[in-house]
Amino acid sequence: MKRVLAALLLLAPSPALAQGIDLSGGGPVDITAQDGIEWRQQEQVVVARGNARAVRDAVTVDGQRLLARYRPQGAPPGTPAGGARQAAPAQPGETPLSGGNEIWRLEAEGAVRIATQTDTATGDRAVYDMDQAVLVLTGRDLSLTTPQQRITARDSLEYWSQRRMAVARGNALVVTQDGRRITADTLVAYMRPDEAPAPGAVRAASVQPRPGTQGAATPPPGQGRLDRIELFGNVEIRTETEVVRADRGVYSAETGRARLLDNVRITRGDNQVNGREAVVDLNTGVSRLVSGPNERVRGLIMPGQQQPGQQQPAQQPQRGQGTPR
Repeated sequence: MKRVLAALLLLAPSPALAQGIDLSGGGPVDITAQDGIEWRQQEQVVVARGNARAVRDAVTVDGQRLLARYRPQGAPPGTPAGGARQAAPAQPGETPLSGGNEIWRLEAEGAVRIATQTDTATGDRAVYDMDQAVLVLTGRDLSLTTPQQRITARDSLEYWSQRRMAVARGNALVVTQDGRRITADTLVAYMRPDEAPAPGAVRAASVQPRPGTQGAATPPPGQGRLDRIELFGNVEIRTETEVVRADRGVYSAETGRARLLDNVRITRGDNQVNGREAVVDLNTGVSRLVSGPNERVRGLIMPGQQQPGQQQPAQQPQRGQGTPR
């Protein structure tokens, strides 16, 4: 296996949030490949082919082909290769990416998998912009999986690590840890860090520290728990008894409630009620329609069927089953 150690980003990096997939924190990039690594000095790019892998700060990027685009160290953010000044010629004994250069963009193609100790992202193609700390996945089988939820999409999936935000486009779906399914044409999921322990708190012996944090007084923020989801287009939320659809909405993970707006339809069996706004409580499975000014809630109720929002009556026990007469 051919190998090159890309010791880049020699500047002291700015403080970065300790989240799942974040390649923007600085430090060396270790690139390996089965079929070889090519250095295109004029284009300021390193190309690795064949089961290629790049590792930085406990984040591993795997793909059939990797491209690491670099530029002179200290170039303003957003400056592409060659935009500010040319890199100094490599000195004898230096690796292609040493000598005061820094990676500003990492691209992966073919069965891409990006993973940390807890989080995993997949797709056909991935682009990570170091300046904006954003990962963009395209192609088939797009997914972002954390211990708290799994997000999938058809068209594209973005993960803004320092903003704690994921954007899924095209048949976007979130499946939470407790099995709740929330879908829309486009969804924006916001995360929040784990709460830091109180000063002087003792870390449980069974909890292993994340790589690079051994010996720290307190652990860094966690991978990000779901805070809320903003939903746009063909919104659908399923409970055990109902299907609620609307044009847009927002879901709060803390309360377990979703507020849906515009063309709201609540369906239970053959029954359906329509309105402008609804509040769905995924904890209790109860949905409530809210009528707007000068508007009425409309519904189609079939005889003998339970109405949306109505609790199922308790079944009366029959004689002969231990019930007192």
